[in-house]
Amino acid sequence: MNIEEVREYCLSLPGVTEDSPYGPEMIVFRIEGKIFLHLPLEYAEPRISIKLPPEEGLRLRDKYEAVSAGYHLNKVHWNDILIEHIFDAEQIKKWIVESYNLVISGLPKILRLKYSDKV
Repeated sequence: MNIEEVREYCLSLPGVTEDSPYGPEMIVFRIEGKIFLHLPLEYAEPRISIKLPPEEGLRLRDKYEAVSAGYHLNKVHWNDILIEHIFDAEQIKKWIVESYNLVISGLPKILRLKYSDKV
C-alpha cells in the first residue's frame, strides 16, 4: 500500500476523522477524538504508526526489520511499520483495523456501542 491508499482506507472506516495537529508533515486518524494511526509524510520510506497489543508488537518487531517501536510514541503500544516493504495490502489493512478496534475498546461503553459490528 502507498500512503494515499492508507489514507483512503482509514477514512472508509466508520467515524474516522483526520487532522494534522503536529503540522503538515504528519496526518493522524482518529475515532471519537482518539488517535489510532499516525501517517508521517516526511520519510523516504513510507510508514504508519499504529497501536497493537504489546505482545503482538514485540513479536512483529522481533520477526521483521520493517517493524520497529513507534518513534516519539509510547514504545509499548505504538509500532512503526514500513508499508511498502514486505507486507501486502491485506496485512496492512488488518493491522489498521486492529489499531482502530483497540482504540474503540478503550472508549466509554456508550461510544463503543456506536461501532459494534461495523468493521
